[in-house]
Amino acid sequence: MRRYILSALVLLTITTMIYSCQSAEQIKQDMYFANGRDLYVKRCQNCHGQKAEGLANLIPPLTDARYLKKNKNKLACIIKNGLNEKIIVNNREFSEKMPAQSDLNDIDIAQIIVYLTNSNGSKQGMYNTEAVTADLKKCK
Repeated sequence: MRRYILSALVLLTITTMIYSCQSAEQIKQDMYFANGRDLYVKRCQNCHGQKAEGLANLIPPLTDARYLKKNKNKLACIIKNGLNEKIIVNNREFSEKMPAQSDLNDIDIAQIIVYLTNSNGSKQGMYNTEAVTADLKKCK
């Protein structure tokens, strides 16, 4: 029994040491990612799907890393103000209207974007609240 307790303590110590080696920026990104995942489930999953796969030719998938990277500075505007124009994602055209999520705060939008741009094999890094604020000022 002592052997199991000692093994558990050693494992806990090693885990703590590894976790403490992460940079503050990485910890912040991980927090944004986790919160963004929760917000995605509450606010986006109903239309875009559990795995962001979209819905046939009606709702675009949010898994196209190239689209997300190319349009990263537009994502905040799309989330906050909705979308009422045709877009092409994964070489498919989508024209259904996306409703605005105008009640989301800048930090909520940043967290959703961090989640989307760092999921499904995409690793686009941090997107902070300041970037959201700046991008929202550029919305058409």
